[in-house]
Amino acid sequence: MYPPIEPYETGRLDVRVSPTLIHSLYYEVSGSSSGVPVVFLHGGPGGGVDPKDRQFFNPNKYKIVLFDQRGAGKSAPSACLDHNTTWDLVADIERLREKLSIEKWHVFGGSWGSTLALAYAQTHPNRARSLVLRGIFTLRRSELRFFYQDGTSHLFPEEWSHYLRPVEPGKRDDMIKAYHGLLNDPDKKTRLGAAKAWSRWELATSRLFVSQESLEKAEEDEFALAFASIENHYFVNDGFMRDGQLLEEQSVAKIRHIPIIVVQGRYDVVCPPTTAWALKTAWEAKESASFTFHLVPDAGHSSREPGIEKKLVEATDEVVEKY
Repeated sequence: MYPPIEPYETGRLDVRVSPTLIHSLYYEVSGSSSGVPVVFLHGGPGGGVDPKDRQFFNPNKYKIVLFDQRGAGKSAPSACLDHNTTWDLVADIERLREKLSIEKWHVFGGSWGSTLALAYAQTHPNRARSLVLRGIFTLRRSELRFFYQDGTSHLFPEEWSHYLRPVEPGKRDDMIKAYHGLLNDPDKKTRLGAAKAWSRWELATSRLFVSQESLEKAEEDEFALAFASIENHYFVNDGFMRDGQLLEEQSVAKIRHIPIIVVQGRYDVVCPPTTAWALKTAWEAKESASFTFHLVPDAGHSSREPGIEKKLVEATDEVVEKY
């Protein structure tokens, strides 16, 4: 990772979506003002950006753009679900690119950020210089079922019991739906308890070794409410796309000309390697640009896993020189 840096520009991208609602998106620019542009797409959805996210990029070569998606991080209104869909976020990325007078940029995203990166590139295929993706997630129902219903539960039973606790036994056959009810309950205490349990489940399972720092993050009221509410909103609506849409031939065909590097943890139980392999298989089904696949043998899901950090930095160093 590169040393910590501070942004030289911060601002707001205000998007009026109705007479009474403006989504005000926080963005920042760091690194070199004359550098090659890169946009960082955070996870969740609802996770927000972190100052450490700037450190994946060489600050002498990159113009580094980070922003908080609708309802996340420093964007306002916090945890707002109105006019908050995959395609709204894709449009926001384009608005931000235009606001910053950027012609093309590298696109970097992990987990949900990889979903959004693929959706953005498939919608605007001539705006991405390259894709650097981590922990591939395409929001298929099978992926959601593995993590939220029957899969990861077999590997983290102690955390699964914590995740089950807020849900009545009779409603546990569809945990995403059950949590949707809890996260929209009129009682604030119920909503907050559900948000913390939902957030803990993901943060507790994201690393090869459970991180105490991550568990503490799940207890922060504002973070947990935004993270859980926005994630659940997207997942209960199937990401506002067809099941498997991002892997369809008609979708992949639009972006095969874009060089891509995928970094995937072998023991990722949030976004298991099978999805990254499905993307690789779909990509290479026909003649394509370079597809580089790194399967990190001693890593889980988090971008903070040492092996994943190393490969991501190597990837950003590579694409800034080549593309």
